[in-house]
Amino acid sequence: EVQLQASGGGLVQAGGSLRLSCAVSGITFDDYAMSWIRQVPGKEREVVSCTSKSDGSTYYADSVKGRFTISSDSDTENEVFLQMNSLKPENTAVHYCAGHAFFCRVQVSEHNFWGLGTLVTVSS
Repeated sequence: EVQLQASGGGLVQAGGSLRLSCAVSGITFDDYAMSWIRQVPGKEREVVSCTSKSDGSTYYADSVKGRFTISSDSDTENEVFLQMNSLKPENTAVHYCAGHAFFCRVQVSEHNFWGLGTLVTVSS
């Protein structure tokens, strides 16, 4: 059974930082691409960032480039991280980790398995 457990959300002031973590189990980590997907209230979900162990690629939405960094650790724990710096109020959203086989996808619908979200709230 695939399980994803996201954590690290919280309340932060604009300009601050948060680090999200996603613990992954039930898959061969290196065969999958893992994404962070967010949903702003009232809006559709969007892929914020993705990392693929299969081809070593990463993806960032334009709105977070230069501020967010995705990384993963499969040496000790299968975990995916999202370091979020210079946060803005418009980054307030529920953040989900999700995955699918092999390569990064920017379509939310192509993600096959999901964890529960973690809420990030950025105050102005």
